[in-house]
Amino acid sequence: MPSQGTIGDRVRGLRLNRRMSQAQLAGPDLSDSYVSLIESGKRTPTPVVARLLAERLGCTTEFLLHGIEPRQRIDTELGLRHAELELQHGDPSAAADRFTEIVKAADEENAMLTAHARFGRARALEAQGRLGQAVEAFERLRREASAHPERLADLPLAISLSRCYQRAGDRLRAHDLAVSALRQARRLSITQGEVAIDLATALVEARSERESHFPELDYVKDVLDLTGVPRVVDRSGEIRSLWEASSAAAAGEDSALAVRLADDAIMAGREARLALQLARAAMHWSRLPTAGISEAERLVSAASEAFAVFPATIREHGESLIVHARVRVRAGDPARAGELATTALGLSHDRFGTTTAEAHLVLAAVALELGGDAAAHVRSAQELLAGLDRPVFGSDRSAARCWRELGDLYGRLGSVTRQTAAYHKALESAGVRSAMAGVTVDTSVSR
Repeated sequence: MPSQGTIGDRVRGLRLNRRMSQAQLAGPDLSDSYVSLIESGKRTPTPVVARLLAERLGCTTEFLLHGIEPRQRIDTELGLRHAELELQHGDPSAAADRFTEIVKAADEENAMLTAHARFGRARALEAQGRLGQAVEAFERLRREASAHPERLADLPLAISLSRCYQRAGDRLRAHDLAVSALRQARRLSITQGEVAIDLATALVEARSERESHFPELDYVKDVLDLTGVPRVVDRSGEIRSLWEASSAAAAGEDSALAVRLADDAIMAGREARLALQLARAAMHWSRLPTAGISEAERLVSAASEAFAVFPATIREHGESLIVHARVRVRAGDPARAGELATTALGLSHDRFGTTTAEAHLVLAAVALELGGDAAAHVRSAQELLAGLDRPVFGSDRSAARCWRELGDLYGRLGSVTRQTAAYHKALESAGVRSAMAGVTVDTSVSR
């Protein structure tokens, strides 16, 4: 089990157990006053000093710094990796339980391991849609990160919180957090890698649709220009095999091999996870009215290809096809827009989302352009929106946008009464109670 107390407590306890004075422990390399400061907790030994002290005290550097013997620490590291695999490729609920077990087993002195486990548990809560609990966990970690920056960086916490508030419907808070994270990223010159990609996605998702552009989107454009949306393959079979091999190695008490195999499994999934995040950023970027037609076409096409690879992202595949259809409408190509919307219609079976309704709205707009039966698609869109289940994540803004678009279509069809009713529904959708208690939803409705 982890040793109780601080580094200083362990140094003093081992020194007294070996009947050594502070001067004897200090030897010719250190001063006895420096050893005294370490024991009192007023100084933290550098890695070089820690190795020196551990040698003289007859223990491992790992035990001196972390209070855990190497085998215990590697087992904890393995537990963290298996919990991460469960979160990314298994059951988020099981992942939350695994992370919680690690938090309970680890001593508070082992701050880094505990912080990583708590961060993992918060992400697992978010993945389950338990947004209130996730926000509470992220906020607590963020407060601690501000006091102990060496334990867990604030940047990924701010990004995670922005994502949670966005899904809960509080776009103002989501935007403020994303901008705060952006200031840190720019100060640290972070424009590539996992943090940059997650931040770019958070920024573009938290944008205000009433504004054609705001300066923070320049960062999103920089990340997309630097990275693009890479082609990916589904490596889920390989990941599962590595995960099972890691579990088998752990059962055979070869923890070091088990950790290496788990790391390989995590890295095998990392490429796809980042590609999908880039696809989300690209898809949302392509929605912007200021995005150039050719640029939006390129980005949303790449996003759609990425989503099409994985069965778990079929809803986002349909959503990307709708975005692509709207880009083609802007380009004056209603026929192609209709083809894309029809394909999306065949994909979507998401009762919590608006993709099917949006497909009918696009097809109605196309029919008005080409002289087809727009009324049938308008009726279908209204029926779908009226029967929309309360979302797990706050998609009220999407529903409000669809009702507003439906009102516009009724106006073009000359039905003023239905147009007014649809606009009322748009306002009602934007003002519904948030998915998370205590979060205020922005009641603005925009096209």
